[in-house]
Amino acid sequence: MARTKTSTVRRKKHKKILNLAKGFSGANNRLFKRAHEAVLHAGQYAYAGRKLRKRDMRKLWIIRINSGLTATESKLNYSRFIKALSDKQIEINRKMLADLVVNDIDAFKEIVNQVS
Repeated sequence: MARTKTSTVRRKKHKKILNLAKGFSGANNRLFKRAHEAVLHAGQYAYAGRKLRKRDMRKLWIIRINSGLTATESKLNYSRFIKALSDKQIEINRKMLADLVVNDIDAFKEIVNQVS
């Protein structure tokens, strides 16, 4: 059986990791072992960040809706507003409400008036 060497396979693997590590500082973008560890950690942070982004966006929408309620000078706070929306069976999500606050405050005021 013929003897095979790992030269091309290993070079390809190393190049792939080092390309992923571009932009990292110090030895993390030059030495394979350090780059490999850095890429693995970066992948873990990216995975966690994708989960956190969803939480952060929801927080942002809630903050925008609450500030929209104070801007309309309604007597409702955020939690009572959301409860009133569900009681009136108005099914509009927080993302759309936050978008209305930013882009079309008059439409948001109409929704607040319908609820209160």
